[in-house]
Amino acid sequence: MTAPASLTALKGIIFDLDGVLVDTAQFHFRAWKRLAGELGIPFTAHDNEALKGVSRRDSLEHILALGKVSLTEEEKNGRMAQKNAWYLELVNELTPDDMLPGAKSLLDELRTCGVRIGLGSSSRNAELILQKLNISGYFDGVVDGNKISKSKPDPEVFTLCALHYLHTQPSDTIVVEDARSGVEAARAGGFFCVGIGHLPQADMVIASLEQINATLLDQALQAYRSV
Repeated sequence: MTAPASLTALKGIIFDLDGVLVDTAQFHFRAWKRLAGELGIPFTAHDNEALKGVSRRDSLEHILALGKVSLTEEEKNGRMAQKNAWYLELVNELTPDDMLPGAKSLLDELRTCGVRIGLGSSSRNAELILQKLNISGYFDGVVDGNKISKSKPDPEVFTLCALHYLHTQPSDTIVVEDARSGVEAARAGGFFCVGIGHLPQADMVIASLEQINATLLDQALQAYRSV
């Protein structure tokens, strides 16, 4: 058996969930589009891009603003609950086979190397999704929409995860994100950020998790901290 890599800089890593470990973005889009349709608001895939990494409430407010629709607080709560119910119907169909390419092997390697692993997501359903994917046991800390008061691009989700759950510092912890708001949150918190997709704001940009491993992440963090 190959000995685990010896890492010098990387102590912790925090993954976003949707679009990083699993793609449930289409589930969110289908649920929000259904809700928008009931309100008579046109809602396209392009409109949905603005909701990536954004809380449920802020997403609803964005859609209402698109259609210039006003709702009472009670109506907003009802609409958010309905959207979540539609979303959960789709989430319940998830299996471990739905993990994105490279995700499971990277988690295995990071665990073998002794890196503490966290999840930092605005989703309020993160724990359920991890259970459906059968990867809950990999995470030393999970901070989701139920544990934060400020949404990305505020860094609260990442700083809380690192300091209180992983017991690491931003200087030795990497964040992996797929949304601009998440990258901004990571940078604001002092974290080195790996961006998946077209995210030039990130410190390192990759097409998928298949392109990185623990050694490459450790080397990238070392180089970043030495500048």
